[in-house]
Amino acid sequence: MTTPRHVAVGPITIGNDLPFVLISGPCQIESRDHALFMADALARAAAQAGVPFIFKSSFDKANRTSVSGKRGVGIDAGLAILAEVKAALGCPVLTDIHGPDQVEAAAQAVDILQIPAFLCRQTDLLVAAGRTGAVINVKKGQFLAPWDMAAVAQKVASTGNDRILLTERGASFGYNTLVSDMRALPVMAQTGYPVIFDATHSVQQPGGLGSASGGQRDYAPLLARSAVAAGVAAIFAEAHDDPDNAPSDGPVMLPLDWVGPMLERLKAIDAIAKA
Repeated sequence: MTTPRHVAVGPITIGNDLPFVLISGPCQIESRDHALFMADALARAAAQAGVPFIFKSSFDKANRTSVSGKRGVGIDAGLAILAEVKAALGCPVLTDIHGPDQVEAAAQAVDILQIPAFLCRQTDLLVAAGRTGAVINVKKGQFLAPWDMAAVAQKVASTGNDRILLTERGASFGYNTLVSDMRALPVMAQTGYPVIFDATHSVQQPGGLGSASGGQRDYAPLLARSAVAAGVAAIFAEAHDDPDNAPSDGPVMLPLDWVGPMLERLKAIDAIAKA
């Protein structure tokens, strides 16, 4: 078996053989007040369950179904808000980057730079991100096999940065549909890098609403339980206080009141899986 690597981010250490971590927040930053509210509510839920917490939200959602899709507050305002969340709550923060020109500014404001799934093979982006020395979370493209992620991780590691996380978020399965193959989790774990399961994007239906993506959030907790039983390092699950009226990814984001009960169940499963 491959020896699990451990990645430290702030006060948290992430590893496939360690208690799981929650990565959560609204899909995009909607406002300063909303981001601070969501971060505080999620941090409280995670603390009550005894689960380490990383706040996630995107300053720009560049990959929208429609040109009219709302994208967020932009890089300058977004990074300032994320830095404020980190200072106010003391939790690590994560955000997406979409081009090499964004990596330096983002790395100064947040702890984890996330490479979106559709950009996971963009060598210049991966190398630029790796050179910052920040933790890099690469989402597996819906078009890749899990074993392909070893080569993706190597692009980041080529910079001397081995602070790498790999995220499974489902694979394309026909039109407007994704499927989660739990075999992907141990396959990706063979790299040694911590593996994250994205429970909410895995139930997305890309372009399923015509001008926007649909989804089936009711299945996200089920998939999260399955992934924790398989022994992942973290669960990624976007959440919102009013998901049905959110500007993006509403059909898949968890209502806030789902998070606490879900974490309690996941923690119990995690303890058995890693006993």
